[in-house]
Amino acid sequence: MSASPPTVVFLSGATAAGKSQFALALAERVPAELISVDSAQVYRGMDIGTAKPSAQDRHAVPHHLLDVRDPAQAYSAADFCHDALLAIRAIHARGHVPILVGGTMLYFRALRDGLAQLPRADASVRAQIAAVAAAAGPSSLHAWLQRVDHVAAQRIHVNDPQRVQRALEVFLLTGQPLTQSLRGATQSLQAQLPCRLIQLAVGPRDRRQLNDAIQARLAAMLARGFVDEVRALRGRGDLTPDLPALRAVGYRQIWDFLDGRIDQQQMVCAIEQATRQLAKRQHTWLRAWPDLQWLQQPQPDDVALSLR
Repeated sequence: MSASPPTVVFLSGATAAGKSQFALALAERVPAELISVDSAQVYRGMDIGTAKPSAQDRHAVPHHLLDVRDPAQAYSAADFCHDALLAIRAIHARGHVPILVGGTMLYFRALRDGLAQLPRADASVRAQIAAVAAAAGPSSLHAWLQRVDHVAAQRIHVNDPQRVQRALEVFLLTGQPLTQSLRGATQSLQAQLPCRLIQLAVGPRDRRQLNDAIQARLAAMLARGFVDEVRALRGRGDLTPDLPALRAVGYRQIWDFLDGRIDQQQMVCAIEQATRQLAKRQHTWLRAWPDLQWLQQPQPDDVALSLR
């Protein structure tokens, strides 16, 4: 009788929905290790604003893919897939369950479905796109994308400028729409690593509850020294707010505050608004996610039973 394939758990959800706490609770009940699926937690020195697990939590449960890059360096979905596969294999070799937890839905999808071999970022092309946005307004980029790749434009929200710009960059570099480029994806997770994939999402929570959680978490981050964290990054002298690392919610807004462009109240409002927009985009991804089990009132004991 052949052995059953090892288990891999995806645990996703909107920002501030309680994913990390639930993952830690699961890891207390089954022999598990956590893999961060967060495009900002990979960066060193960005701890408070990314809600990175505490030293105590990291000591209690092994965590992976935290602090693997300097903020001046890029980290792509392809980098994540490579690193996550290595971590999953190592965790399985130790007889543990890998729980991938976070809110960067692009990383989850790239790992699950495979990743197209897209061209690397090109500074001159990005400057060309930025010039169009500066001249005609940011919304003009989404209109441009609608003309050259209406399928991608329907999938990518107008308020998601980073992904809109990347789709246009791929089009300009390859001469074909991003949608067409994505059809040549690399192998999926289960093709590369046969496993039993369990896909969970914490929530959905009532919109008002989630907004309250966002406000409370931001207040706690500011009390812990979020502004000083950004001040230290800014003081390095080699970082700019246009770097991928500094595009994380909260960092650019605090950078603007430190530059004197906005006052403290405007900064707080801008961060809350950006966080709510992020949560909305995450929910949009998750509503279309196949084979997803929603945990509206997550019970770690019940979920732990299914992992044993």
